[in-house]
Amino acid sequence: MKTYRVELRPKARKQLRDLDTASRARVLGAIELLRTDPVPPNARRLKGRSDYRIRVGDYRLIYKFNAGKLIILVIAIGHRRDVYRKSE
Repeated sequence: MKTYRVELRPKARKQLRDLDTASRARVLGAIELLRTDPVPPNARRLKGRSDYRIRVGDYRLIYKFNAGKLIILVIAIGHRRDVYRKSE
């Protein structure tokens, strides 16, 4: 089984730190799952972009991955109402 390396952009790292403790734990759990499956069943590709998103309660994790290099880059983490604007 392939294991991916997960990297967070500085903005995503700050967004993760700003979450409340319970939400941060759920998001970190989702990130951990990405290490073994870059496109889990609840992931969706964003229209018109090469990015994917995962729902974690009211929060969304926006990311892209490079299967050749086994890297997942988390672009943004935030509330569903505004995370898509933050990730552009």
